[in-house]
Amino acid sequence: MSRYRLLPTLAQEAILRAHCGHARYVWNLAAFFDPGNPAGRPGWRKAGRNEGFRIVAVRPGHVRRLSRKTGQVWVPKAGWVRFRWSRAVPPETRSYRVSMDRAGRWHVAFAVIPDPVLAPGNEQVVGIDRGVAVAAALSTGELLHVVGLTARERRRMRRLERKLVRTRHGSNRRGRVRLAIARLKARETDRRKDWAEKASTSLARRFDLIRVEDLRIKNMTRSAKGTPQDPGRNVRAKAGLNRGILRSGWGLLVRRLEEKAPGRVERIKPAFTSQRCSACGQVDGKSRESQAVFRCTACGYACHADVNAARNIAAGHAVTARGGNGITRPVNREPQLLLHSE
Repeated sequence: MSRYRLLPTLAQEAILRAHCGHARYVWNLAAFFDPGNPAGRPGWRKAGRNEGFRIVAVRPGHVRRLSRKTGQVWVPKAGWVRFRWSRAVPPETRSYRVSMDRAGRWHVAFAVIPDPVLAPGNEQVVGIDRGVAVAAALSTGELLHVVGLTARERRRMRRLERKLVRTRHGSNRRGRVRLAIARLKARETDRRKDWAEKASTSLARRFDLIRVEDLRIKNMTRSAKGTPQDPGRNVRAKAGLNRGILRSGWGLLVRRLEEKAPGRVERIKPAFTSQRCSACGQVDGKSRESQAVFRCTACGYACHADVNAARNIAAGHAVTARGGNGITRPVNREPQLLLHSE
């Protein structure tokens, strides 16, 4: 999808909202009865959350450029709706989707399959260890951090969340507070997506083979609340960990890597990658002194703990998710006596 910011007028926005309501009604009523969909019952679409509709059978004249930064797209009953021409629109577009997020922003996404990023041909392998404190640690020693909300924005978010609790359900004041919270969350999501796009493109251009841990993120972020008969433990701590994992963009980064570098991404089982010394191969849980420090109890090799795990992933010591032993390839194992600084 190639997405652009849509700029409808107030009258056009009312028509777009009506289209979204019709699409939501049809989805909730009869999408489930599609015999060609073996996945089971789809999720219920709620008003005000991920609203949108799709327009098919697009003709070449339905998208046109007005100026260097402005374009127009044809929407039935709404007419020509302007959008920001932030980059060239793919000429082979045959359909597009108009959507509105919870922050009230409208977008148009043109359906197109982009060309994959060409491999550099240098036969270099990189391992990626994903974490919460460090979103992605590379076997080269690089530490990649997701750009989230600033300290000032986080303080504002906490104030708004406390203010939301004191509002009355259905009131206009509650609606304004919810919109302000949604705008902050949308800003955080945009920054995470931008980070994932830039990081995945850079990795696809620099390395021939990219190895990542085969993580079941959905299971890892499952709630620990439990049931009234069997309540969970450390529920608040687990909820905080889940939020940290989702903010780090683990799944988004790997998905974009697999789309940009098809056939060049391998998933490695994560067993003992954080406990194995990438220099001598010794496996000992005591070698990881803290979240950031790894010091081998056998050979004394020391480096950033996430970088050490990434080097084990790059070497392919574990069994791959597709079965069979991973192919061991040489990685950079030069002596490093000092800890890598973040």
